[in-house]
Amino acid sequence: MSGTQSLVELLAAQPDVDSTGWFGKLWEITHELSQKLTARFETTPDASMAEFANYTSLDGNAKGSLNTFTGPELDWLVHSHIGNPKHSFTNMHFTVWLGPQTNAPHFGMAMGTMPDIFFYFDYIPRVDLMVDLDYLDKYYAPGNDKWREFHDNPDYTPFVSRDVYMRQSVSQTGFVYLAKPSDKAISDVRELAHWMFDGFLKNVDEADSTPETERAALAERDLHIRRAIADRDPANVVGEQLFGKEMADKLVRGLWGGDRVNSRP
Repeated sequence: MSGTQSLVELLAAQPDVDSTGWFGKLWEITHELSQKLTARFETTPDASMAEFANYTSLDGNAKGSLNTFTGPELDWLVHSHIGNPKHSFTNMHFTVWLGPQTNAPHFGMAMGTMPDIFFYFDYIPRVDLMVDLDYLDKYYAPGNDKWREFHDNPDYTPFVSRDVYMRQSVSQTGFVYLAKPSDKAISDVRELAHWMFDGFLKNVDEADSTPETERAALAERDLHIRRAIADRDPANVVGEQLFGKEMADKLVRGLWGGDRVNSRP
């Protein structure tokens, strides 16, 4: 399997199998992280996505949920899934976008089945890593050895997007891989998820405060990046195929908070 194939090509090339069990195991990991998050952060549901707490395609085959939250320290939290696990494809997000009180990196996470297991974990930077070397050394250098473990492991095939912005949006210690479904793969993904999220929480707790004069600009930068990642994702076409363009567009806006009700921190 080529890691440079598009998502649509990957799905078309794979057998149509029941991935319900593997989806359930991955979805469970997102709930484990959610428990850690709610123990640390105050969260409030955003009513703009209430209609998508649970949704189904017109033919009843594809389903999903999109739950979004805000908080005093959180600009936008997404906990979602979409797909048809009985026919291979699922995708889920647990992504935490921080408020501008600090410039600690955001937490990015996506997983799914195609039916091969797909996973993405990264700390989304708030600065130019080519310029701010202290930031690079503080938040990204510590993960380099872990990144090398996966990169050098033949069980994991790097997934390289064909889209230039998607590639640009992943840091040099971001994890984007495909793996054959197995209990070992689930165990490795679970360990990585908790390792990354525990590091994210530590980064937040130890981060310095952003000067008041810099917070508005940082918040706008965050929003620009979050919207660009959601709008430009080539996988959006799969959502359109499953749910139609109108609903898919609403779901994409939900990923970046285009219809949000709650105010930003």
